[in-house]
Amino acid sequence: MNHVILIGRLTRDPELRYTPNGVAVANFTLAVDRPYTNQAGEREADFIPVVVWQKLAETCANHLHKGRLVAVDGRLQIRSYEAQDGQRRTVAEVVAANVQFLDRAGEARRGAPAGEGEGDLSGDQAVDDFGEINLDDLPF
Repeated sequence: MNHVILIGRLTRDPELRYTPNGVAVANFTLAVDRPYTNQAGEREADFIPVVVWQKLAETCANHLHKGRLVAVDGRLQIRSYEAQDGQRRTVAEVVAANVQFLDRAGEARRGAPAGEGEGDLSGDQAVDDFGEINLDDLPF
């Protein structure tokens, strides 16, 4: 079984590209807090690359921005490629099947209208309203 569920904040805006066949693909990185603190009492995070395909990629690129809190449901993919310097590189990334927005756009990005792009996004692009979420109640 290969099933990954992550909750974290985007470290940068999604990067949207298209394959030569016209299929949309977006990439972004999630900062996911670890459930414990280090010896200095600080909380550390893992930075996990996420890949989203097709209509979901376009929707994420249009509505997600750096700092947004999201839940990602998908699978772990390990792939390797040859870099420009000739070295063989291995990449671990999450291929998202569903992306759920957990905060309102205005909370993460100043100047954005509240309510923009809320909800649960999946292959069928369903959108739900989850109401107000208090970020102070979240463990990260």
